[in-house]
Amino acid sequence: MFNKIILILLIFSISSFAQIKVVTTTTVIYDLVKNVGGDKVEVDYISRGDQDVHFLEILPSYMMKLRKADIFFQIGLQLEMWAPQLVDGSRNSSLKIVYLSDAIAPKEIPTTKIDASQGDVHPQGNPHYWLDPENAKLMAKKIYEELVEQSPNDGSYFKKNLDNYLSKLDKKVAEWQNKMAQLKQKEMIFFHSSWIYFTDRFGIKIAGYVEPKPGIPPTPSHNAEIIRIIQQKDIKLIVTDVFYSDNAPNQIAKANGAKVIKVPTQVYGIENVNSYIEMMDYIINQMTANG
Repeated sequence: MFNKIILILLIFSISSFAQIKVVTTTTVIYDLVKNVGGDKVEVDYISRGDQDVHFLEILPSYMMKLRKADIFFQIGLQLEMWAPQLVDGSRNSSLKIVYLSDAIAPKEIPTTKIDASQGDVHPQGNPHYWLDPENAKLMAKKIYEELVEQSPNDGSYFKKNLDNYLSKLDKKVAEWQNKMAQLKQKEMIFFHSSWIYFTDRFGIKIAGYVEPKPGIPPTPSHNAEIIRIIQQKDIKLIVTDVFYSDNAPNQIAKANGAKVIKVPTQVYGIENVNSYIEMMDYIINQMTANG
């Protein structure tokens, strides 16, 4: 009898502390998983917040992270072209791969045949959907569904965490909408084509990009064209992600008095941006203070 009680306690103890092992490609997904999974999930990420997630050097340590993982959450839409190599190298046949893009409606899906001359165009649509907070909610819900599938007994715990996080996001979205109202219909220049989901959500117009085509470095002739657009439309802001060189944006701004703001598009992209909500706060505060 005594041995039976010990066995039951041991099983209970193990199940109480069992954690789902999760790896994410980005720090934004990492933050969402932490909020939904809480202490029932052990989560790590691959790409740092100050890195361009399009391009990543393949390291054995990334494969080791995946070796014992249960779920590998990715943005999808061919953003992480390096991810299949990591999965192959992990030799983890039990790993479940989840594309959070399955939960959202992609924008800018090409309607004609694409080739390298058009730059880094994603054939399944623009993958930067997390910059719309309404899409972040859909990502969190998808994460919840996958965690419940992995550990049904923890469903009510995950649901409580999800509801709490969505409630926080709802309040922040209302606050962000209120702040961004002053910039509605204003035109801005962006470095890379990362912002269509954000601008559509908050009513901002994209007047042009510093990159002549996605992923193609700025050229003098294109810089001259962007300077002309800024002067013609009296544009105040050039917005660039923190990991891009600001040489071209600064040259353009110097010619016409526009202001360059560098913002994180991932959690941990800059110091003191340690969550998705803090990242969005930073972006919106910078835009409203300088626009």
